[in-house]
Amino acid sequence: MPDVAQFVPQGQIRYIIFGCGTTGYNIILELVKENEHVVAIDRDEQRVRTLRDQKYDAYLRDVKAPDMLVGLPEPEIAFVMTNDAEANLAAVIAIKKRYPSAHLIARAIDPVSASKLTNAGAELVLYPQEVVAKAAIHQIKKQHMSRVSQRLFTLLAGWEGTLGIVTHKNPDPDAIASAMALAAIARHANPQNLIIRMFYEGNIGHQENRTFVNLLDIKMEHLTAEVLTKCNYLALVDSPAPGANNDLPQATKINIIIDHHKDGKHIASPGTFVDIRPGVGATASILTQYLQELDIPVDKRVATALLYGIRADTKDFKRNTTPQDLNYAGFLLPLTDADLLDKIMSPSLSQETIDVLGKAIQNRQVISGYLFSNVGYLMNRDALPQAADLLITLEGVNTVLVYGITDNAIVVSARNRDIRLHIGNALAEAFGDIGDAGGHPNMAAATLPLHYFGRVEQKADLLNIAIAPILQKFKTLVGLENEGK
Repeated sequence: MPDVAQFVPQGQIRYIIFGCGTTGYNIILELVKENEHVVAIDRDEQRVRTLRDQKYDAYLRDVKAPDMLVGLPEPEIAFVMTNDAEANLAAVIAIKKRYPSAHLIARAIDPVSASKLTNAGAELVLYPQEVVAKAAIHQIKKQHMSRVSQRLFTLLAGWEGTLGIVTHKNPDPDAIASAMALAAIARHANPQNLIIRMFYEGNIGHQENRTFVNLLDIKMEHLTAEVLTKCNYLALVDSPAPGANNDLPQATKINIIIDHHKDGKHIASPGTFVDIRPGVGATASILTQYLQELDIPVDKRVATALLYGIRADTKDFKRNTTPQDLNYAGFLLPLTDADLLDKIMSPSLSQETIDVLGKAIQNRQVISGYLFSNVGYLMNRDALPQAADLLITLEGVNTVLVYGITDNAIVVSARNRDIRLHIGNALAEAFGDIGDAGGHPNMAAATLPLHYFGRVEQKADLLNIAIAPILQKFKTLVGLENEGK
């Protein structure tokens, strides 16, 4: 056998592993699976001999010796993986000095050594205990989600009668797509004994939402007290509980709740299937995961709806987006109808939307970076968030509250880009005791029923009377009590 101390040929190689204990050896095994050429360096003579017996290019070197790199080829990527913190730091410093363009991955023994390795130039620092912990959490989450998905499937498979799937009031693409996906899962689980109906309250007013429903031929019904009595089972999607952004009585028995909004005011009834994940960007992402875990074929309509739902709720992946949302979008993309998706995303603006946008711009008032705008009476409340999206782009504006009044409620749409403020929590604290309010750190909404404010014939008059004390609660909360006076 050749001398284990001999030098390898000079030149350049893609991978060199410095330190071939358990961690380094496992890295070699993974790279060899991909037919990569790897050079291994270790100070243990017996370990080097064993590696060479296994036909690996292994060489004897002391990783922390000053001449450790003499005669070695230049690595594109270097793994420094010994269990000696000083040796790893010395190797990182030496490699970075001699080969500044090499990509360095180093093993840390503890948090202190991790910091030193990063400061020395390691692009990626691995702390084995942390890696193992993350891997364990990832695996247990994956297994848990598989069980949750299977539990939902088994639940649906055992029912007989009518399942009513209810979205939140004035449903957006995320809610509608989630309802479609849950309906697809239910049909797959129980094609013989279960009738599925999808319900919504309010209206589908946003031009993109109307285009979405029309082009995908989505069959949804208005929710009434009468149709509720005909449902043996009820599911809520994109809404955390009865009475939360919907007009269901709070005592309504709900069998399934799937949402990505946190709601601390409502507690689900015993026996309810509940999957609420505030960390996910869209409820459509949760439903996509169910479809993946259950290996249910996804048709083009459902895939297109889900992808658009994720894109819409994350504002094209620029808002509240998680790696999971991106993974699910990647899974859905090849399954979608690209032409339909393009048509949905390019609708024409209605005349009322243009009018509301104009009023929002004209009536704006800015106080210390907070913009407030009264758009008066509106029939299509979906124009309100469009106005908020437009106004938050104005220079010098960090937070926007646009408000108006419908036949049934005062409605508020808020946007925020001040990292010090969680606008969803702020609206919930300011308005939650008189209506339905909440949302995310940078987008939120509130609905304040009119019966709290008595009878006023002119809607604009009612709004002007009621809005001052309501907004004052918000202004006090964020520290604007004495501003703008």
